[in-house]
Amino acid sequence: MSSVNVWNPNMYDEKFNFVSNYGKGVIDLLNPRNGERILDWGCGTGDLSYEIAQLGAFVTGMDASSEMITKAREKYPSITFTVGNGETFRTTETYDAVFSNAALHWMKDAVKVVESIQCALHPGGRLVAEFGGKGNIQTVIRGISEVLHEDYGIDVESRNPWYFPSIGEYSTLLEKHGFEVTYANHYNRPTKLPDGDNGLYRFLDTFGDDFFPEFSDEEKVDIYAKIKTKTQSQLFKNGIWEADYRRIQILAIKKE
Repeated sequence: MSSVNVWNPNMYDEKFNFVSNYGKGVIDLLNPRNGERILDWGCGTGDLSYEIAQLGAFVTGMDASSEMITKAREKYPSITFTVGNGETFRTTETYDAVFSNAALHWMKDAVKVVESIQCALHPGGRLVAEFGGKGNIQTVIRGISEVLHEDYGIDVESRNPWYFPSIGEYSTLLEKHGFEVTYANHYNRPTKLPDGDNGLYRFLDTFGDDFFPEFSDEEKVDIYAKIKTKTQSQLFKNGIWEADYRRIQILAIKKE
């Protein structure tokens, strides 16, 4: 099941632009060439689609959030953007590359996602992606789990919107669906959150809808405070929240 997180494009651009900034390094791995057709899988508000287009590629951006796509179209009217679910997306076009930054971990049915990506690429086309890997934000997830279980009797596992595989799991999945994995890296990337002391609150408010659907805004403030108490000794340093991100970068080629 896909996430039901509600996205605020303006807040995303203003407070979480580090997502796109880090993604510029993934564009280096993509190494887009002039005239290539590239599909940005989970494009958000389109910043990286624009960066790729500036290098001479023909880019289409796709995202499940209509709010994000509306914002992307406003910002970059010369680029084609479409609303689509990455688990079921099909296109009559085929592409030289599928690019994805900070999106695949929101799509829990990874088998369907890989099948969809495979269909979107022509033989010899490449998938270049970065997303959360095994152990990503594990301290935050543990804090959420403990508070919701201890205080409300809620089992968080069924609510967790994220898929964080190991390199072995994801490479095996790709190989089963006709890809050759030519590069894979799983690494720690501690990431500073915006708004100082309120950084964890901002993170939970932006990315954590799936965990707290029945709670009012006032109730969530109380829950966030409890999660803060559980996690601050590990994640709050020198007045800044630093989330324990672990990322996977991967390059895979669709076999001829």
